[in-house]
Amino acid sequence: MKIKTGDKIKIISGKDKGKTGKVLQVFPSKKLISVEGRNLLIKHLRPRRQGEKGQRVEFPAPFNISNAMLICPKCGKASRLGYKITAVGAEGQKKKVKSRICKKCKQVID
Repeated sequence: MKIKTGDKIKIISGKDKGKTGKVLQVFPSKKLISVEGRNLLIKHLRPRRQGEKGQRVEFPAPFNISNAMLICPKCGKASRLGYKITAVGAEGQKKKVKSRICKKCKQVID
């Protein structure tokens, strides 16, 4: 998945369209992400003991990754991501490193 935990994203569809936030969790097998303070749902909890009150708990529900775009930390715009493979190290021990790049400004994000 191209979006990782800690990235800043912009929501491009749904009830929070146009808002930004920080990614809290990524669920790669289901292609879902959870964003801080966005897509909030309310869960009603019943009281555990007699005399106790019930509660309403707000939590950020996960949504599909296709509804979000990464905000590039270099240019500050929401853009698509690509990958760039570079060789790092001495001539005898070249190691290939795969890094994410912004499609607009061509800068490495990682």
